[in-house]
Amino acid sequence: MILILKPDTTKSSADYKRLMEYLANLPNIQIRIHEEQGVQQTLTEIYLIGDTAPLNLNDMDGLPGVERAVRVSEAYRILGRHKVDVRATHFDYNGVRFGQDTLNVFAGLCAVDTPEHVELMMKALRDNGQVCTRMGAYKPRSNPYSFQGHGKNCLPYVFELAGKYGIKVIAMEVTHESHVEEIREALKQTGHPTGVMLQIGTRNTQNFELLKIVGRQKEFPVLLKRGFGITLEESLNAAEYLASEGNRNVVFGLRGMKTNVGDPHRNFVDFSHVPVVKRLTRMPVCIDPSHSVGSRDSAPDGILDIVTVTAQGVVAGANMVLVDFHPAPHKALVDGPQALTLEELPYFLEDVRIAREAYEKRSLLAKRLNT
Repeated sequence: MILILKPDTTKSSADYKRLMEYLANLPNIQIRIHEEQGVQQTLTEIYLIGDTAPLNLNDMDGLPGVERAVRVSEAYRILGRHKVDVRATHFDYNGVRFGQDTLNVFAGLCAVDTPEHVELMMKALRDNGQVCTRMGAYKPRSNPYSFQGHGKNCLPYVFELAGKYGIKVIAMEVTHESHVEEIREALKQTGHPTGVMLQIGTRNTQNFELLKIVGRQKEFPVLLKRGFGITLEESLNAAEYLASEGNRNVVFGLRGMKTNVGDPHRNFVDFSHVPVVKRLTRMPVCIDPSHSVGSRDSAPDGILDIVTVTAQGVVAGANMVLVDFHPAPHKALVDGPQALTLEELPYFLEDVRIAREAYEKRSLLAKRLNT
């Protein structure tokens, strides 16, 4: 059960103290408190975990300071969009807004290779009005002899160049708790010129200890990619691990499912689940067309498959696009065959704009139907 408190209810208020005293005496109930700081007010939610079935919803509605009680039937207690819960939600990080009503493009290098390539990428993003990118410093690979990233050695120049070109948020995968500390230290050493969204990759979706560690820190938001061989429910529960430890600034990423049914694409594109995730949870939804398609193949109309599936996800309501670009794909150390070129960046962004406009028109049409 979730108790949503009246706006701006403070911990020092008499109602809050009376409420907590009452809740402390409930048998077999654990209490978790979450505060969401908005621009104009603070919202407090209290999660009652345990045997809540005997609790009467009307009684809980009438407790001091409570605006509304919500009985949770789904497993996603914190991130879930429950039966009578139609609230919009978002979070702001380093000047960028992430919500189910926004769209941000994270174009960049799947794996950082040279400072020159990083600078060319970031300059192209700035010249095209973009403030987000992806930069892989730590790369988990199936083959132990494949390039696994430059790690902490590349972080200082990546962050400094991001500051130089006005990049506000970098999506960067981490595979170990030490990587979080290395990122934190590099940001400190360079004067915090940018921000980082920690990415949990598909291979670590069920690395529960890593999820707990990343969830306990609230400094960085998290992009959690769907596991490539597990159900959607299992992946959403992985996101709930992050939130249950305290970090609710989570974006859920769809990146295709590992199955030969998707051939000749690298993975079976699962972007039809964009509206499903938005219906079940309050998380923004990211699509990763590069790792879903895995090639630069195109149809007879000349449209690249990567561009086509991106449009499919955006028209479905995606809130973030994670896509591979590279100044010289033939020199890329990871996933060069699927990377788009810098010359294709303006075209790609315009195609995304067209798809987003189509989504917005579809949303208006649906609202007219339902009013």
